[in-house]
Amino acid sequence: MTAESEVAAVSANTARAAEVSKAARREARRRRGFGSPWAWLIFILGAIYFIVPLLGTFEYSLRTRPDNLLAYRQVLADPKFAGGLLYSFIVGVITIIISLLIIVPTAYWVRLKVPRLRPIVEFVTLMPFVIPPIILVFGLIRIYSIKPIQLTASNFGSDLLLVAAYVVLSFPYMYRAVDTGLAAIDVRTLTEAAQSLGSGWIRIMWRVIFPNLRTSLLSGAFLTLAIVIGEYTIANFLGRNVAFGPYLSLLGRNAPYQPAAVSLISFGLTWFAMGIIAFLGRGSRGRVQLAGAH
Repeated sequence: MTAESEVAAVSANTARAAEVSKAARREARRRRGFGSPWAWLIFILGAIYFIVPLLGTFEYSLRTRPDNLLAYRQVLADPKFAGGLLYSFIVGVITIIISLLIIVPTAYWVRLKVPRLRPIVEFVTLMPFVIPPIILVFGLIRIYSIKPIQLTASNFGSDLLLVAAYVVLSFPYMYRAVDTGLAAIDVRTLTEAAQSLGSGWIRIMWRVIFPNLRTSLLSGAFLTLAIVIGEYTIANFLGRNVAFGPYLSLLGRNAPYQPAAVSLISFGLTWFAMGIIAFLGRGSRGRVQLAGAH
């Protein structure tokens, strides 16, 4: 058989495979149709449950007279809004970085070397669900308001305590996201392959583990950022009234319509962040599937 005939045969086989794949997809779409009526009913009820409160909040925020958008203009013009949001965002980013540096190596090492300790680590990371934030913040104040480590006496020290408390609060969400991502890849095979090529542990973490966990890390980071931006108790008792949570509470006590506007703006920013996560996480699915065990 000549080279031209081999190329023609390969092209014909490829074309037949593409036709079979298209036919299979058409058949799958035909079988699915529009779905079950019960599924559509549940979807419509869920959409109503989700959208109606937003519409009610939006309608309430437009009751300002004579300008219906006065509440939004006042909120966006308030320097405390931008300052509180920026402060909480910076604290959230620092919290995410520290949490990743703690959780990712721990979850990776537990799954690779000591899988028997996984239930214990899971239990420890779930403790923030059991201990209320008010108990956590009073414990921090009681310990770090006296010498030798008196952090509550300065703004920088209070900021450190705030970040430390938020790191603890992020453990359940960040660990679950990282552990789910590690379960989707073959950690042992990837590690052995990297070690056979001469990579050290730091290089393995940075060039192998972190790229394959990009979507999981973004999900955990988003949840952590949402917690930091909306948290009130710890920031208030540590005297961080410049944070976004105390600002929302103070605004709700002093203004009738602005809190509704702030809630909708925060909701829009949340969905914008989710869109960014979905966009950034698109390219990692193929690598995760290729790296997984077969």
